[in-house]
Amino acid sequence: MYELTIPLNGAEPLYEQIYAYIRNQIKEKRLLAGTRLPSTRKLAEHLGVSRSTTQLAYDQLLAEGYLESEPCRGYYVAELETLFDLQPDKKQLQPEVSEKKKPWLVDFSPRGIDLESFPYGIWRKLSKSILNDDNRELFSAGENKGDYELRKAICTYLYGARGVICRPEQLIVGAGNEYLLMLLHQILGSQVIAMETPTYRQAYRVFERLGHQVVPVEMDGSGMQVRKLNASGADIAYVMPSHQFPMGIVMPIRRRMELLSWAAVREDRYIIEDDYDSEFRYRGKPIPSLQSADAKGRVIYLGTFSRAIAPAIRVSYMMLPQSLLEIYEKTCSFYASTVSRIDQRILAEFLSGGYYERHLNRMRGIYKAKHDELLAALSLLSEEFSVSGEHAGIHLLLTSRRGLAEKELVSRAESVGVRVYGLSEFDIGEKERIRKGNDERAGTVLLGYASLERREIKEGAALLAKAFGFPAFLR
Repeated sequence: MYELTIPLNGAEPLYEQIYAYIRNQIKEKRLLAGTRLPSTRKLAEHLGVSRSTTQLAYDQLLAEGYLESEPCRGYYVAELETLFDLQPDKKQLQPEVSEKKKPWLVDFSPRGIDLESFPYGIWRKLSKSILNDDNRELFSAGENKGDYELRKAICTYLYGARGVICRPEQLIVGAGNEYLLMLLHQILGSQVIAMETPTYRQAYRVFERLGHQVVPVEMDGSGMQVRKLNASGADIAYVMPSHQFPMGIVMPIRRRMELLSWAAVREDRYIIEDDYDSEFRYRGKPIPSLQSADAKGRVIYLGTFSRAIAPAIRVSYMMLPQSLLEIYEKTCSFYASTVSRIDQRILAEFLSGGYYERHLNRMRGIYKAKHDELLAALSLLSEEFSVSGEHAGIHLLLTSRRGLAEKELVSRAESVGVRVYGLSEFDIGEKERIRKGNDERAGTVLLGYASLERREIKEGAALLAKAFGFPAFLR
């Protein structure tokens, strides 16, 4: 018989301490299968506790299968070793320790935004006001399309800023564009979708995972080529006419009319207009949306507040033309809204109270200063590199004039602690240029500047000059 000396304290119930001690001894194989334990009476006498305490501990161990009871013989450790052997090794459950993340001196990420300029004070004030007004209805489920006040505020803003003509009933609010694209898939069905290449890969991944056939369509200086779109056999065209990502192309009016004409030929053709960062433009007036010129109801309009306010807001919206709205009402209107009603109401107040426009005006000034800082710093490289896509958005493209390959540019930048992003990361054409190993185009990299301080932008450009062979410019 195995004697048990169990350290007891007053922190937890005594029976739980006895139970935990014996269980751990069994799991750690200090008590082996078949070991006979002392009776509840003897263990109680040994530990100086009541018999009911040891009985409770044994009963729990019996119930969980750690012990077995044999009549007139006593309690024995159950046969568990093989079961424990089959459990995963804790070491194997630990994620592999990867190499330490490279401490980039400057990261020109095209996805970043300036979080230092988020209107924390206004957001806090609106949050407090809404929660203090005893708005109990905000804790109920709410409308499936999203809070009506928010949808109304979005429609008002879109009409004034983007020329979008819509009613609140046509808008659906969702937690990010990915959700809205998945919802749109259920409305449209598995149709063939044409996408510009290079393009926004997150949308490409979503369409592919949903089972759509995605056809890449080459661009020229005006955007998606309608002649090639016609030849693609696509039913849907996904475009970013106000500022194409990543190329930065602004689609001119003639190409827009060609696209709308393409969609008007058949009733099952639609254009998805992703207007992801149209707010930031540095030359001329803002470009109206494609939807504002749509007289036939062929444009599905997508927008988001992730770029203009903050990614964590996770509020996007989709405007459906009347024909698709009717399908949504019949087949998909049962889906609940994926955005907190409280967050929706705060954003509605942020829009309707004029705070959003003031925030945008401020951010335009901040991004314009960073944009100009980067262009001035890159002028040092103008003989060997060309800059494009610089009139809108929060990134630009740098292309080698003397044919340096993209991998070479990325590698050279990395050697001086600067991270840049190769254009091929966004390519979906020619099987991604045979998995990015057979691209004869001049090397192009993306440089995002929104999340960087002006000092970092200047430092990063100087380091790129050094990496690309212009050490004389480092002063």
